[in-house]
Amino acid sequence: MKFHLLTGVALGVMTLAWAGAAGAQTAATGAAALADAASVDELVVFGRGETRQVQTVGGEELQLEVAGASPLKLVEKLPNVNLQSADPFGAYEWSARITIRSFNQNQLGFTLDDVPLGDMTYGNHNGLHISRAIAGENVGQVELAQGAGALETASANNLGGTLKFSSRDPLTEFGGLAAVTAGSDSTYRGVLRLESGELPSGARGYLSYSYNTADKWKGVGEQRQQQINFKVVQPIGEGSLTGWANWSKRRENDYQDLSLGMIQRLGSDWDNISGNWAQAVQVAEIGNNRGDTGVPPRFPSFGTTYPAPITSVDDAYFNASGLRDDLIGAITLALPASEAFDIKATVYGHDNQGQGLWYTPYVPSPNYGVAGATSNDAPISIRTTEYDLQRYGVVAGGTLTLGGHKINAGVWYEDNSFNQARRFYGLNRAAPQRDSLKMQSGAFFTQWEYDFTTTTWQFHVQDTWTVSDVLAVNFGFKSLSVENEAKTLVGANKTGKIEAKEEFLPQAGVRFDLSDDSQLFASFARSMRAFPSSGTSGPFSASQAGFDAIKDKLKPEISDTFEAGWRYKTPDFQGVLAVYHVKFKDRLFGVPVGSGIVGNPSALSNVGGVTAQGFEAAGSWDFAPDWSLFASYAYNDSTYDDDTVDGNGVVVARTAGKTTVDTPENLLKAEISYDNGALFGRASLSYLSSRFFTYENDQSVPSQTLAELAVGYRFSGTPLLEGLELQLNVTNLFDEDYISTINSNGFPLRGDSQTLLAGAPRQVFVSLRKTF
Repeated sequence: MKFHLLTGVALGVMTLAWAGAAGAQTAATGAAALADAASVDELVVFGRGETRQVQTVGGEELQLEVAGASPLKLVEKLPNVNLQSADPFGAYEWSARITIRSFNQNQLGFTLDDVPLGDMTYGNHNGLHISRAIAGENVGQVELAQGAGALETASANNLGGTLKFSSRDPLTEFGGLAAVTAGSDSTYRGVLRLESGELPSGARGYLSYSYNTADKWKGVGEQRQQQINFKVVQPIGEGSLTGWANWSKRRENDYQDLSLGMIQRLGSDWDNISGNWAQAVQVAEIGNNRGDTGVPPRFPSFGTTYPAPITSVDDAYFNASGLRDDLIGAITLALPASEAFDIKATVYGHDNQGQGLWYTPYVPSPNYGVAGATSNDAPISIRTTEYDLQRYGVVAGGTLTLGGHKINAGVWYEDNSFNQARRFYGLNRAAPQRDSLKMQSGAFFTQWEYDFTTTTWQFHVQDTWTVSDVLAVNFGFKSLSVENEAKTLVGANKTGKIEAKEEFLPQAGVRFDLSDDSQLFASFARSMRAFPSSGTSGPFSASQAGFDAIKDKLKPEISDTFEAGWRYKTPDFQGVLAVYHVKFKDRLFGVPVGSGIVGNPSALSNVGGVTAQGFEAAGSWDFAPDWSLFASYAYNDSTYDDDTVDGNGVVVARTAGKTTVDTPENLLKAEISYDNGALFGRASLSYLSSRFFTYENDQSVPSQTLAELAVGYRFSGTPLLEGLELQLNVTNLFDEDYISTINSNGFPLRGDSQTLLAGAPRQVFVSLRKTF
């Protein structure tokens, strides 16, 4: 495990806090204030008091999901959220996709306790997935802003919304949690969390460990993860010193990417042929004989006819996997400097190492065809994309209250060092000697390796003016500058700098209370997305000549979001209605060339804009004792303003007026819940209309309707039974055959493409939890 220096310091400080070395004043008062700040009246709160469209969901909601579910599941039912994954947990990273109002996850902002998580790109260039950042059992709440996040949000990606996750606070009483889960496809999960309770200094903390393993629901392979989460809070007067560190080790075998043609020909349960090495070798050899792989044939005796039902070397690879090791931590000091001035500062660090493995028939092992060779002689090799990321930063700000004005200003700085490489590892023809779920070493070829340095500065200032008891106005702006630099270590040259910079990104909003129950709101925000520092996406994915041609011309993507709405709340009902209009300009587009496994470079250019507009509604109703209903609906009309052109202005796709990819027009979610304190349950239903996966809208996947069921019982009586819960979860209740992810290998301009993943069938899980 490679520890970042800053994270090591954080662990040291947290250990001191845990031991109570710091003297705390009025610890009980500070602890109570922290608990009040973290609590919400309902599990879902529709942004009461906000000038923007925003909802907050309590972490308790995740307990009704199957154990091990991604924290993204917390917002899945909210309006205009489209979450897709090929596994029932929403955590399989190659497939996990979330879109909001037509913006994909690379255009959204994600934070955990104010620490930026980047854009959740599978390639890891500026952060990590929330499923690795924290275990679901330790999520306190998440705030979703569908349009634009708050100005202070530390994100250089949030064109179309933000998700701000908060970890749960430690309890004031000594105790803990023990939980086990078992279910379909040999799923097993265990969680243990210990709570210190309040120590003599007032400090309190917890330490948790979780282990999750599950077989793939089709094919051969496993997906598993270990996590350790640690958090401590030390009250300091009316403020606090908080430290946390989270470690994750994730190993997952991939599913085979599909196309519509493959699904029709092979079925949606088609997968990699990981259980049949001999057939994988045979397919690679036939591909060589046919000239499909670009590799000269060595064994013509295999002929040129693929074994049925395979018709292409890309129909079924032997295996693929994703490996990620992360350590992330932070220290936050929050203090009232005076009665009118509060300060808050967070210092954080993150260390990541990862590999994405693909068993490729396009590059043979080095001794392939060599007479007498018995090792590294297969017609297949392992192709990796390797990641080594270290970043550290600070998010700091202060709030000054002057009469009816609450003035807030702050800064975010991050230094990100990222090494990315493409390497190949040899395999034996007789049997593959390498484990797909272990980090590979001893490469026979490094195709390329690059060092990237990304420096981010963000400054913001804003004022929330309470004009009267019923009227509040918020206005401010942020300045954002992100400089990307690349250096070539091996391979084709990709060296240079590019900067995304906007000194004035304004945001304004207004809130007006019609009554104690009824509230109007409206807001405007301009946002910018910085360029990614990566050899596989963004400006550095081009050749050196291509980069030199675009570095002074390329503009960062900009969005202008207008939204307005009405909130209503009574003791038994709360709801929200909202409309929005988004203008998105300077859209960046890279034309992919060839199949995903080949990894050919793309050409990036600004290709025009997008106009998105729509309507959102959501409500929850406690219609009877112990019973409640929740429903949300969204209508989205999102189209490209222009045809897509290449760097020379030549039209490559007729996209003007076409619907944006992966944007369902209608999203409907509904659920009914029951909880009498002992017996509890929830039945939910979601509908998603069809989605296009080509820019010219000539290919789409059909609509889907999915149902889920959760039923449980809380025991009581004896000390052994107190705090004991038994829960049953059924995902995809009616066993719907559907396509989940539609962007595993990017979006083609037109025509069918191997970029789809089938959703998991019905699966059943049983969990037993005990709090003590």
